[in-house]
Amino acid sequence: MTRSLAHLLAASALALVGFGGTAFAADGDVVAKVGPSAITEKDLSLAESDLGEQFAQMPPEQKRLAVLSALIDIKALAQEAEKAKLQDDAEVKERIAFLRERALHNAYFQKQGVDGITDNELKARYDAEVAKVKPVDEIHAKHILVKTKEEADAAIKELDAGKSFDEVAKEKSSGPSGPEGGDLGFFGPGQMVPPFEKAAFALQPGQYTKEPVQTQFGWHVIQVVEKRPQELPKFDDVKDQLRQLVMREKYVELVKKARDDVKVDYVDPKLKAQVEAMEKAAKDGAPAPGGEAPSAVPTPAQ
Repeated sequence: MTRSLAHLLAASALALVGFGGTAFAADGDVVAKVGPSAITEKDLSLAESDLGEQFAQMPPEQKRLAVLSALIDIKALAQEAEKAKLQDDAEVKERIAFLRERALHNAYFQKQGVDGITDNELKARYDAEVAKVKPVDEIHAKHILVKTKEEADAAIKELDAGKSFDEVAKEKSSGPSGPEGGDLGFFGPGQMVPPFEKAAFALQPGQYTKEPVQTQFGWHVIQVVEKRPQELPKFDDVKDQLRQLVMREKYVELVKKARDDVKVDYVDPKLKAQVEAMEKAAKDGAPAPGGEAPSAVPTPAQ
């Protein structure tokens, strides 16, 4: 466990004096010693990448001290464990072997997959995904929401008589957009309940529904103000999502190649049958749990 936050805060003056310039220190510089073991700038950076999320809400200098404190705790207990010969314990050996293989797995993927991803590759993937997207319209609409069909019919009569939509909405609409003249802003397909969407997208700009539209929220009178092609998100807005997508694909490719290069033998008969059933389902095109993966270039939220 790390030292208490109160202890760290009490040492804030020391943090400013002792660590104010460490951002420019070399990787090999020693920042602390724990018995015979030295902690270098590189050690601290590695620990921060692994432990930093635990202290994410702390200011940078306090976070740095918290990570250092945690690293000292780890090294102190590790030294005690070695004195107790726990490194010779069978379970501990297995755990160390697993952690070693996981570190190698992560390092290989970082070097062969992540580090090779360039902005040009991401931009090319963005362009390819955008080319697959079928252009759709989005509309700017207003509505008057009331509880009964009779109230909706009465609102339509007022509109037919020449009263402005905004005025009728402000007077009659029970929806939260009523005070703003029923304005819902722009929305695209799939963002409204089906009866509302169907009626709204059937209108041309300036038109309003001549018959009330019923949904689970009540009765609506809808007016379309404007219709335009829906904009796709800019490259910079989805760059991080694209990077995650490309990283997942590269990981799958690397793992597939690595598996093809080695012989995997499932010794447990029950486990082997489960794996074979899963592989057969994948080969036959059965849907993965959770349905289809989301588009790499999602439509913008309105």
